Amino acid sequence: MLKLFYSPGACSLAPHIALEEAGASYECVRTNTAEGEQRRPEYLAINPKGRIPALVTERGVLTETPAILAFVAQSFPEARLAPLDDPFAFAEAQAFNSYLCSTVHVAHAHRHRGYRWADDPAALAEMTRKVPETIGACFQLIEDTMLRGPWVMGEAYTVCDGYLFTLADWLEGDGVDPRRFPMVFEHRERVRARPAVSRALATESGA
Repeated sequence: MLKLFYSPGACSLAPHIALEEAGASYECVRTNTAEGEQRRPEYLAINPKGRIPALVTERGVLTETPAILAFVAQSFPEARLAPLDDPFAFAEAQAFNSYLCSTVHVAHAHRHRGYRWADDPAALAEMTRKVPETIGACFQLIEDTMLRGPWVMGEAYTVCDGYLFTLADWLEGDGVDPRRFPMVFEHRERVRARPAVSRALATESGA
């Protein structure tokens, strides 16, 4: 059975949603990053990066959200969570998820994890101050050029949608009004209404 290590409010929600959408048999293991549980020896033995998420499979451990999402989509092709029969479209989905991982999430992390890049209090404060601007620019680009609608890739729901939902749900915390981006905002609420998403959110909230 698959085992997903997640933390409430973290990007691990995206693979959690994907597993629910796929109808996968899996186990969730709560690893609270707010309490530093990702740095405990027992978790580092699973993921030496000390980051969430991690997915334990019968072949080994997968880390990095885009890789886990691709694995879920390919492991459960009947769920149609990615355009697996079209190499170019699949690469486009990977490009979108890579942008969320390498650019949007990193911009978000400057708000509360600036210690990864600097020690000087003034530098940390400046990184925090700039987050609404950098995150706003990221989502403006998504709004203007990436979100095809009604789903990220167009007419078909994919693993990209749960991932975008996860990061878009951080907008208010990053000091950005999501209504600045009507397509992103409508997409976020459309994804939230999906039964699989409701189940994943309920699990992570302890409901």
